[in-house]
Parts: sequence; C-alpha cells; structure tokens
Amino acid sequence: MAVLLLIIICWVLAYFRAGRWTWTVTLALALALWGAATPAGMAASPLAWSLFLPLALILNCAPLRRNILIRPAFSLFKRMLPPLSATEREALEAGTVGWDGELFSGDPNWQKLLAQPAARLTAEEQAFLDGPVERLCAMLDEWRIIEHDKDLPPEVWRFIREERFFGMNIPRAYGGLGFSVWAHSQVIMKIASRSVTAAVTVMVPNSLGPAELLLRYGTQAQKDHYLPRLARGDEIPCFALTGPEAGSDAASIPDTGIVCRGEFEGREVVGIRLNWEKRYITLGPVATLIGLAFRLRDPERLLGGREEPGITLALVPAAAPGITIGSRHMPLDLPFQNGPNRGRDVFIPLDRIIGGAAGAGQGWRMLMESLSVGRSISLPALSTGGAKLACRAIGAYARIRRQFRLPIGQMEGVEEALARMAGLTFQMDAARVMTSAAVDRGERPAVLSAIVKYTLTERMRRVVNDAMDVQGGSGIMLGPRNVIARTYQSAPIGVTVEGANILTRTMIIFGQGAIRSHPHVFAEIQAAADPDGKAGLNRFDQVFCAHVGFTIGTAARALWLGLTAGRLALAPPGPSRRLFRTATRLSAAFALAADMAMLTLGGALKRREKLSGRLADILANLYLVSAVLKQHEERGRPADERPLLEWACAESFRAVQEAFEGLLRNLPNRPVAWLLRLLTFPLGFRFSGPDDRLGHEVAALLLAPSPARDRLTAGIFAPASPDEPLGRLEDALVKVIVAEPLERRLRDALKEGRLTAGSDEQLLEEGLRTGIIAAADGEVIRLATAARREVIRVDDFPSDHWQRGDGK
Repeated sequence: MAVLLLIIICWVLAYFRAGRWTWTVTLALALALWGAATPAGMAASPLAWSLFLPLALILNCAPLRRNILIRPAFSLFKRMLPPLSATEREALEAGTVGWDGELFSGDPNWQKLLAQPAARLTAEEQAFLDGPVERLCAMLDEWRIIEHDKDLPPEVWRFIREERFFGMNIPRAYGGLGFSVWAHSQVIMKIASRSVTAAVTVMVPNSLGPAELLLRYGTQAQKDHYLPRLARGDEIPCFALTGPEAGSDAASIPDTGIVCRGEFEGREVVGIRLNWEKRYITLGPVATLIGLAFRLRDPERLLGGREEPGITLALVPAAAPGITIGSRHMPLDLPFQNGPNRGRDVFIPLDRIIGGAAGAGQGWRMLMESLSVGRSISLPALSTGGAKLACRAIGAYARIRRQFRLPIGQMEGVEEALARMAGLTFQMDAARVMTSAAVDRGERPAVLSAIVKYTLTERMRRVVNDAMDVQGGSGIMLGPRNVIARTYQSAPIGVTVEGANILTRTMIIFGQGAIRSHPHVFAEIQAAADPDGKAGLNRFDQVFCAHVGFTIGTAARALWLGLTAGRLALAPPGPSRRLFRTATRLSAAFALAADMAMLTLGGALKRREKLSGRLADILANLYLVSAVLKQHEERGRPADERPLLEWACAESFRAVQEAFEGLLRNLPNRPVAWLLRLLTFPLGFRFSGPDDRLGHEVAALLLAPSPARDRLTAGIFAPASPDEPLGRLEDALVKVIVAEPLERRLRDALKEGRLTAGSDEQLLEEGLRTGIIAAADGEVIRLATAARREVIRVDDFPSDHWQRGDGK
C-alpha cells in the first residue's frame, strides 16, 4: 500500500511538472508520515532516509549537483551534439517560434491559440480583390498563354505593372500597396485558380525577392532608390539562388565575389568582382534587377574583417557587362518566365550589397528569415487555389456526369476520392489562414513555414490526382474546355521549389524543429557553445534540470492521457472538446517521442532521415488539426461544416498514429522503443481514420450548391458565364439538380411498366405523350441534358493544328 501511495505521489508531481524543491519537500513529508504512521515505515525509515537525504542534498545544492551530475552530463551532451556549421547555426537562429513550440511542449494552450485574432482584410484590400484581381483573372486565357503566346500577353504585363501587383508587400510610403500578408495570400490564391502562370509571376516579387530583403535589411538609400521602382514595375526583379551545384543544399553556393579595387562609372572604387552560374530563376529572363547570392571573399581584407565573410546578397543590374541572361527554361510546359543566368567578372561597388558593407557575410541569415515568410504565403496560397478549384469543378462534374444512369458522384469509389479532396482542401485552407495570420502578427515562422510549404503542396498533388481520377478521360484531353489539367500539370513545381519536399520533410521540419521549437534543446546548445566554460556549465545546469523535469512530466502525461484517451485533458468547452483533447494527448506523445529519439540517437538522428521524417509527419498533422479546430471555432462552429472538421481531424489522427507505428518499429534502441510504445499508446493503436459514413457526408458537400461548399471554395475566381469552363459546370449543376426529380419520375414509371424502355430521349417523349410529366417539365429535362452534354464535351483540333503552331 505504501509503495502504491509513493507511486501515485511521484506520478502527480511528474504530471504537473513540479520543481526540485516541491519534489523534495513532498517526498520528505511522505517519508515522515510513513515512518510515523506504520510499523513497517518505522522499521524502514532509517534506510529510506539514508537514501533520500544524500540524493536530495546533491539535487538541491548547486555546487554538488554541478560537480557530480551536471559536469558529466555537459561533457556527454557536447560529444553527442552534431557539429553545426555557421550556416546551420544561422538557420536555427532565424525566425521565431510560435504554435510549433506549444506542440513540442506536450501541453498546448488551446485558449492561447483561440485568442489569436483571425485574419481579416481591410476595405481597401477587399476592393483590390473585387476590382483589379477580378479584372486580371478575366483577362487571362491560360490555354492561349500556354499553347500560343508562351508568356503572359503584353496587356496583362502592363496591367500587372499599372495596378502595382508587384508592390503588394511594399509600403505606401514607397509607392506600393502596403497590403497585409493575408491579402497577399488571397490575391495569389485567386489568381492561381485561374492561371498558374500569372500567379507565379505575381507571387515571386512579393515573397523571396529584392523587395522583401530590402525592406528588412536594406540601407535607407537602397530603399529610397529601389522600392519605388519595384512597386511601379519599372524594375522587374528576380532572385538568383539555385545553381547547378547548389539546389536544396543552398548553403553550398560555389558562386564567388572577390572584394577588390576596380573601375566603376569612370572612377576607381572598392567593390566586388562576381562570377556565378544560376538556373531555375523565376522572372530571370525578363528581370532588370538580379538579387544575387554568392560567397564573398576578401583576400586583401579591404573590408577590415575576415578573409571569408561568407554568403552575401547583392543587387546587380541585369544589363551590367559580363552578364548572360534572357534564355528560358520551360517548367512542365508552363510558360512563366524562368531561366538561367551567368556572370563573368561582373564588377559592382560595395553599396550594391544589401545592407551596404555591413551586410557582407550576412546573406544566409537574411535568406533564412525571408524564406520563412515566402514559404508561409505564396506556395500555400498557390496550392490552396488549385485544390479549391478542383473541389468546385470536379464536385460539380461528379454530379453532372452519369454512368449506368447514375451520377458518378454517388458511386462509392468516386465518393471516396471526393471526400478526400474536400477534407484535404479543408485542412489546407485552415493552415493557410492560420499561418498567414501569424506572419501578420510579426512572427517569422521558420518551422511552421516548412510545414505549410510541405503539407499544402503535397495535399494539392493528392487533390488534383483524385480530381483527374474522377474526371477520367475528359481530364486528360487538353484544350480550352479542360478546367483542371493545367493545375494537375503544375503540381510537381510547388513540390520541388523552395526546398524539395523530400528534404523539407526529412531534414527541415523536425530536424530544425527539434532544436528550435523544443522548450529546452536550443538553450542547451547555446550553453554548450558558450566560450566561457564556467558560464556555459552554469547555464546548462539550469536548462538541463528543467529538461529532465520536462521529460519526466511528459512521460507521466503521455501515459495518463493514453490510458484515458485524453478525456481528462484541459480543453475548450464545446462540441469539439473531444478533438482538442485527442490533439493534446498526441502532442504529449510526440513531445516524449522527440525527446527519446534525441536522447538515444543524439547527433546520429540528423542522418536517420526516415525517423526524422516520421516525427515531421506527426508535428505537421498536429499543426493541421490545430488549424482546422481554430478555423471552425472562428467561424462560429457552423453545423454544416462539422463533417469536414471530423474528417480532417480523423485523417490527421490516423496519419499521426501511422507515423508513430513506423517510428516505434524502427527506433534502433529496442528497449526504449518498447517503453515508448507502452507510454504513448498503452491501449494499442486505435485511430482508424474517417469511416465510410463520414466520407459519404463530406463527399455530398461537393455535389450540390450549399453554404458549406461555398465556404470550402471561397476566394477562387468563379466566372458565371457558361462560356467559361467553370461557369459551364456551375450552370449545368443547377439545371441537372432541378431536373433530377422529374427524371426520377420517368424512371419510376418505367419500373412500374407505364413506360417502355428506350433511350433517354424516347423515354422523355413517351412521358410527355402519356402525361407523366408536363411540357414545362420536359423543357427542364431537355435543358439539363443539353447542359450535361456541353460539360462532358472535350476539345478536338484540326489535324494540322500543331503543325500550324497558332494555338487557336
């Protein structure tokens, strides 16, 4: 009985993460009461106190603790710590920690999340979406752009410049629009639902490009000179980072800049002689201003510092002597401007370095912080626009298209794909909204930006794959009538750029998150790197003790929440409380698993990319669950949206469990894996994902007009004209739904023997003749039939179309 009571006391102390003194006093009182209250306790009291007192003294006396426990742990930690290059250290220090820190804590504060303000557009931003963005979308003909022009038409380029699309992120003081991140996201998403080519063209100058870098790091003179020109479109910017030998491993840039004396505009100045070779540079072929990343060297120490200052960013006029630019790549036949550029002995003055001479060697930090913003906005918006378009268009198509005299959307196989499309799109939009709002609050989410880049581009790929499967043969027939093929064609581009998704998942999300977002690890690394050994040890003592307490507490929480299925976890009141509690339970399990993986593998975890990828999957899906829960609460918990919420959470809970299973099967330290399995899933793996009933409800939301369907696909360009592919689908959807009861009346009459079998037209004629339906009803059916036939038509071309090359 006494042992059981001691276990309960220790568990309670661990669960609530009590401090050292609380543990010491509580256990001392327990020992005293045990010794005084029971004969057995009295007999064992001397032995118990002889063990307890030395341990309590060591733990609570700082000099003893540091010499006996912390110093060896400090030495071991330094040996286990993987070597960090300067660029890796800068990447870890870049950006801020937000909701990812709460998920790593194992005890996320849901009230804190729900209290964060929702994303809102200003009246001016909404007017821009309803005006210039709507007009731009109406000007775009993606078929002609791709098939004939191989570029945006001149009038579109002119409109983009005149309406300051390239200056959305530039403040009004410099002639830009000064829009919020949320407005930027909304604009890109809407354009992407019409033309990927145009969306990429607009998004690049507003994300990773000279404007963003100048705003954060430029000198005042640089801002005054360049920002107004960029906002007006007088300068077309590109950013040259990727090269043949430096892709996802951008830190290995081989391009060089040598500080030297040279002639510039007729006078000798100290400057930089550049040599580089870049490729895959969006807007490169039409750029007038190149943002260039290179490795700076100063062999003569003309800058007064190191010989190797490191990665540096500079602004280089594209017309400068020695630059070769203008040739194009063709990314999967999508003709947004993209191409290589090269420089040979290009000389620029020092004031072209972003930030001036003080910016020398600061480029990697600048890049990491700017990438976190770009990844948070542009690619998530592009992906969500494509997914929303797929849901709107292919949901309608599945109701309109018939096989076996049945809308294909009512077939369970198709229904399964539709449910997946809707559920994943719901997750995507929620994550986009939540992350954009965080950036607007001033966060620079290094880890969360990698999560949304990876998860949203991957989900867009899955959504458009499902959309093509549902549309079938008409989906693969290119032409002006095809609403989804170009989005399908573009999916690998988002997956590949700004860090290939394989590496984003296996190296960045958890690899960076485990250090940056963990409550204690980054502080431990900083202590280990402290050049003052004594100060580092003292700092490590504080952080390491807190880390040990955190891990013990997380283990207690994970076990208790696993045993109770999270039922006693704190969570906001309301119908979603069960979902909040489940997410809390899995967060505790994740925090414990992350600690155990780092403890047992140390620096080797950096090379165990499969394990790191599974931990990334857990973190990413917990973020998606957080996003959909927040969005549902912000919208006032609409009842018609509940199936989407349940599906999205069930799918992510299943994915988290699958990642845990893979992690536990493959952790090299098997005893730790077995213990972790017991603590995190004590009652077994019980998450099965969305069931068929729920999938049916979710799929049904795409098959008919409704407020839930409108919310899911809100923000895309939705032309009403039946001459447009999407407008044609919307028109036919309404007509088909109106005609369905009348067609059902004819089928029922056929079953009852009042009509004879024949074609649909024969059945209609006989129904009219026998009075089963009225003449007006017959006209409704004929209109629906005509609209259906228009929808299922595909394009065909003259046999010499491609030989003519006119694209018409």
